[in-house]
Amino acid sequence: MAERRPVSDNQSSSNPNTYDLIGLDNALNLSRKDSGSLFAKHVNPVLKTMLSAIGFDKNFVSAEGIFVYDDTGARYLDFLGGYGSLPFGHNPRDIQAGLDKAVDRPNYLQAQASALQAALAHDLAAILPGELSMSFFCNSGAESVEGALKMARIATGKSVFVHCTGAFHGKTLGALSVGGREKYKTPFQPLIPGCVEVPFGDIKALEEALDQHRCAAVIMEPVQGEAGVIVPPEGYLKQVSELTRAYDTLLILDEVQTGLGRTGAMFACEHEEVVPDIICLAKALGGGVMPLGATAATRQVWEKAYGGLSKALLHTSTFGGGARACAAGLMTISKLVEENLPLKALELGEYFLEGLRTLKQSYKAIKEVRGKGLLIGLEFDKPVEGLLDKLTAGAINEFAKEYYASLVAGQLLGDHQVITAYTLNNPNVMRLEPPLVVTKEQIDYVLNALEDILSQRKGLLRMALSVVTKKS
Repeated sequence: MAERRPVSDNQSSSNPNTYDLIGLDNALNLSRKDSGSLFAKHVNPVLKTMLSAIGFDKNFVSAEGIFVYDDTGARYLDFLGGYGSLPFGHNPRDIQAGLDKAVDRPNYLQAQASALQAALAHDLAAILPGELSMSFFCNSGAESVEGALKMARIATGKSVFVHCTGAFHGKTLGALSVGGREKYKTPFQPLIPGCVEVPFGDIKALEEALDQHRCAAVIMEPVQGEAGVIVPPEGYLKQVSELTRAYDTLLILDEVQTGLGRTGAMFACEHEEVVPDIICLAKALGGGVMPLGATAATRQVWEKAYGGLSKALLHTSTFGGGARACAAGLMTISKLVEENLPLKALELGEYFLEGLRTLKQSYKAIKEVRGKGLLIGLEFDKPVEGLLDKLTAGAINEFAKEYYASLVAGQLLGDHQVITAYTLNNPNVMRLEPPLVVTKEQIDYVLNALEDILSQRKGLLRMALSVVTKKS
């Protein structure tokens, strides 16, 4: 007879099969204090402290479209948009209705050629540029990148990858290996060998790398999101494409954040009429209601990688291509096309950028405004010069490099009920990435809120000085 394990703290001593569980109903009614306490105890205490410090520990209880509501009834504008995973805002009713239509389908049944998976692959092929026609479905952007790296290696028989400084492709081991910020890479070394880094936008450096190594692929984002929304020089992507073909190297474009209308085209590579060999998608593909990613390739690359009985099942995923996820993907593509949301993103993005550039002319705190479509970065300059900088031995400006954008985001949230955040690989850049269904009036509200904060810059400096003083 198996030995009964000891009773744990959460297990009733009177009945070993009874546990102290919260359950769904109680979880939906947790207070801000209780949920914060549980998060700190069981999830990430440091993150909880950070969120509290900048006022981001709200208890949001409902959301619809671009609006989010907390437990006090206050309404917030979401200009973070799930890092691009909310193309239609929160809880889009039409996408959820699509899920209901598929509710009776077996969600995870691998012993079938899924009709919904096949249809989604077809519809993706219809909107993807060029001959990108074969899709593997997964659950996230990092998974999509992992799939692309594996496909490039097996298809080419080569092992070296060229990636860019500042790049962000995810935090799994392979994706991290081709990322561009040491902070996230160093603790996990040694990473995958054979990864060569070149500056983003430097075509000569890329050519030198391709000349010196037998490269399986070059992987890059058409616009670097987490680096601070870095738009490369015009024509750069086309030059990259030409170089990879000249050196018999595959081109992987990570469009996890830029794809599906975000930059004002269905895919950002279309701005330069570039077609990669492999493309990575996720975020918006699930319509904001399901986790869904895809690695799409040309049939030629797919055949080299997985053609034939011995290789067809070398890359699989238990949850990839589930019925509900595919239903969400099908509805998402239809909505993007029918409502022409890429064009709307192009027009509203230019309107937003123009307003931000006008603010830059008036306020020195804004160092640069960058973006394409509704993927926009606002970079802040060092907040002080002269005596205060000297009195703090430069500490206030060092602090600003990592946290000034967070202070602005905190004030936007606390004083104006606008949700934003900084970019992971350049924390001095605040991202503005609202759902594609945003309106001009909502954009105007955020522009006015930013002007209000920047015109009262002393308040931000007091906050920064307070934190620096406490740290010292």
